[in-house]
Amino acid sequence: MPVIECPFELHRPAAPADTPTPAPHPDDRLCRLLAHVPLLSGFSAAELARFAHGVREQAVERGTVLFHRGDPCHGFHLVLCGQVKLAFTSSEGHEKVIEIIRPGQSFGEAVMFMEKPYVVMAQALTDCKLLHIAKSVVFDEMDRDPLFCRKIIAGLSQRLHQLIADVGTYSMQSGRDRIVGYLLREEELGGETGSSGRVSVRLPTSKGTIASRLNLTQEHFSRILHELTEAGLISVEGRVIHILDIEKLRTTQARF
Repeated sequence: MPVIECPFELHRPAAPADTPTPAPHPDDRLCRLLAHVPLLSGFSAAELARFAHGVREQAVERGTVLFHRGDPCHGFHLVLCGQVKLAFTSSEGHEKVIEIIRPGQSFGEAVMFMEKPYVVMAQALTDCKLLHIAKSVVFDEMDRDPLFCRKIIAGLSQRLHQLIADVGTYSMQSGRDRIVGYLLREEELGGETGSSGRVSVRLPTSKGTIASRLNLTQEHFSRILHELTEAGLISVEGRVIHILDIEKLRTTQARF
């Protein structure tokens, strides 16, 4: 598997060439990773060390299915690097993408608390580094620390709020508005401004996957991109979308 650049990794200053570098204890490395998890912010070194005993690091290749619908849930996952999609798959093989999980985000908590099997499948969209956090260590920490319980509830509430917002978007907005809104959100997350003032957005995954996430067919998605191109708002180069006039694109969403 190729080396994956991970924003959660801590880079220490290089030791002199003649100084032997001791191999870090696996728990030490996990603690350094866990220190960057928002859910565990404020944990002391001793608390992180206790938590690390229920954590397993995973490196998975693109296309790997992490779990299928109906599989038992033994904990939840945190994405360190890469992207994971959550999706329903029909008996005919049709897929509906529910969510695309990015670095720093987690998935599987709700099912873990319900003590039920997974209701969706999860598949790596890229080569990924993940942490699997066992439900036993989560439950033990919840029994010990009420503040940790509040953090868990806040995270689940935020996820529920996003799902409700998605339902509203699919019900009330046109396909054009959904795509324009998606491009504007991607621009905020990491768009690159070129010398000509245009902003370039690289789609994080295939157009088909993004179309499913926006509750559109791939054909409808491509047709709207073509319409936006014809209107002089964007240009498309494979998975890179160049927004030619960001302010004009924002006002376009309000007009249609």
